[in-house]
Amino acid sequence: MTGRVGSVGARRVVTREQVVRGACRFFVLHGSVDMDALAAGLAVSRATLYRVARSRDGLLADALWTLGGRVLEGARRQCADGGVEGVLRVTREFVARVNSAAPFRRFLCREPDTAARVLLHEVHRRAVAAQRDILKSVKPWPPGELDQAAYLYVRLVESVLYAELLGGGPLDLHLAERAARSLLA
Repeated sequence: MTGRVGSVGARRVVTREQVVRGACRFFVLHGSVDMDALAAGLAVSRATLYRVARSRDGLLADALWTLGGRVLEGARRQCADGGVEGVLRVTREFVARVNSAAPFRRFLCREPDTAARVLLHEVHRRAVAAQRDILKSVKPWPPGELDQAAYLYVRLVESVLYAELLGGGPLDLHLAERAARSLLA
């Protein structure tokens, strides 16, 4: 009788997509992801959750990128212009939305070490890839320069979003935008 719903010892099968969706919901509600509570919410064991998610940091990265990716896509749809001004409009909208997201701010304050590890490495790589696509609308880039420009642009945006993680206070947004504009020009 094992393996059937309702039988003793039955295991619930959960996909990575379901786990990431659950982590996104949990993060929006709590500004973090508690693996024990998430496992209970998904009706799976902690071992099953870790087997699917592999690590809390990896799951946080997936959840943060999923949520941030939605914000970025919303900003791109709202600011559909191309060129330098379009890129800057998308960035302003993205930064404003992320900075006003209470769960994200709570995460940065409560778990600065985890936030730095996850955001400045795992999420950063994905952000650079997304930024490459955005920067293609600015101008034709010489070989290899697009990747470097995307990397630098994302690090500049991160310095605004994560100033407290990087040991500084809030940055002057106008100064940051001037720096971004000069990078794109």
